[in-house]
Amino acid sequence: MSASKNNLFTNLKYDFPSGLVVYLVALPLCLGVALASTGRSDLLFSGIIAGVVGGIVVGFASGSALGVSGPAAGLVVIVLNALDTLGSFEAFLLAVVIAGLLQIIAGLLKAGIIGYYFPSAVIKGMLAAIGITLVLKEIPHAFGYDADFMGDEAFIQKDGQNTFSELLNMIKYCSVGAIIISAVSLGLLILFDKPFMKKIQLFKFLPGALFVVIIGTMLNLLFGTIVPEWVLTGEHLVQLPVASNANEFFSFFKSPDFSAFQRVEVYTIAVTIAIVASLESLLSVEATDKLDPYKRDTPTNRELIAQGLGNMTSGLLGGLPVTQVIVRSSANIESGARSKMATVIHGTILLLSAIFIPKYLNYIPLSCLAAVLLMVGYKLSKFSLYLGMYKLGKDQFIPFFVTVIAILSTDLLKGIAIGMVVAIYFILRKNYKHSYHYKKEEHHHGEVITLQLSEEVTFLNKGSIGLTLDHLPDNSTVIIDGSKSIHIDYDVLEIIQDFKAHRAPQRNITVETKGIKDVAAVGGH
Repeated sequence: MSASKNNLFTNLKYDFPSGLVVYLVALPLCLGVALASTGRSDLLFSGIIAGVVGGIVVGFASGSALGVSGPAAGLVVIVLNALDTLGSFEAFLLAVVIAGLLQIIAGLLKAGIIGYYFPSAVIKGMLAAIGITLVLKEIPHAFGYDADFMGDEAFIQKDGQNTFSELLNMIKYCSVGAIIISAVSLGLLILFDKPFMKKIQLFKFLPGALFVVIIGTMLNLLFGTIVPEWVLTGEHLVQLPVASNANEFFSFFKSPDFSAFQRVEVYTIAVTIAIVASLESLLSVEATDKLDPYKRDTPTNRELIAQGLGNMTSGLLGGLPVTQVIVRSSANIESGARSKMATVIHGTILLLSAIFIPKYLNYIPLSCLAAVLLMVGYKLSKFSLYLGMYKLGKDQFIPFFVTVIAILSTDLLKGIAIGMVVAIYFILRKNYKHSYHYKKEEHHHGEVITLQLSEEVTFLNKGSIGLTLDHLPDNSTVIIDGSKSIHIDYDVLEIIQDFKAHRAPQRNITVETKGIKDVAAVGGH
């Protein structure tokens, strides 16, 4: 893989089919997020712009080999509220541009280091939760119930429904045509996953998702000839804006209202977008790197700069905010992508198809695209992941499982926050227990107890060390050995010094210290 990392075109035979699959996944998600974010059909193209920018601009600027960026469902509520507050889409675009600038500054200031502090159990919980969410959210689309937008990740939906009530509504409003198309599509995708299919020359280059989309579209056209009541129309199909001429196409692009520079609300919204988009991107980076079969590390500061460039470009062209998105990234990985060319290709195809063939794309049923996303969701949340986390013990499994439940019952960022709290509790608990090694020996003149401090002793260990010193037996000898410690916090040194000077003599305890500085030398008093 070393040569392929240096030459983006080396793996084109893998990256092109993957880019095509990601494009098919991204197309309905870009449109769905745009409709949910703006509530206006005339602004649907803003999602496509964000998808194109996420693919091409962020794709080239990012150091992520497999991450895919675009409009994210996690920003829907923020965008909706921002439009209500600012009163115009053009003023909102200015906030997106400023948010991008803030992300670039954050990247230059090395704020991307935050990405390295997400515990592995929480990231794996996020992947599993997104997988389950995808399955639950896409089942209604597979049954022909398309009231909610494709790509929604939140438990409580914009229309007041939730993930589970939507499954009940689906039963009332399902469509025979959609069920047949999604069932055939799912069957074909499972078939494409079989090893023997890879041996067929045609299917080495033709992605299963593309084949499924072609078959699904042909089936729907066939229904129109033989069983008209099964035909899917309107909201059950892709709804890409179609321009009748070049002028109308260019009217889809909007410019920021720079006169809104004076409004405080613009900056408040920009900061909010910058923080949320950066967190989502860093979370996705961590998750994507875990899924990467070649285990490459994405430079997080460069990622923030790339996302900032993406948001500035998207805002200037009339697009929604962009983040790296785990659903598209995982689809990219599952399709066999090797380098960032796959995400650039997906953005390029998105742009070319929006220009040249929007009318034909609008024949694609959402139910066959739902089948593609169902497979992505299943692969993200396989049973083996849960079993593997369970075998690692409760310190890993509980934060993992709590993260899954929290994301499923709230949304991505709230769920991650809850998972982080639980993970940090277990980290502190472990840290509390393992700050030193306790050894007791019997000697003729009494007990000799050795406390061997660990390599790193921080203020978090202050409580456990203090408690241990308080419970030492009277008339004993204690050796506190810090000779193997690289760093001992001032707080801990202070406790040791206080015990040695005041409390130990009162209980006839002899204290010897090794490799531990005098607290006065550290504190300067």
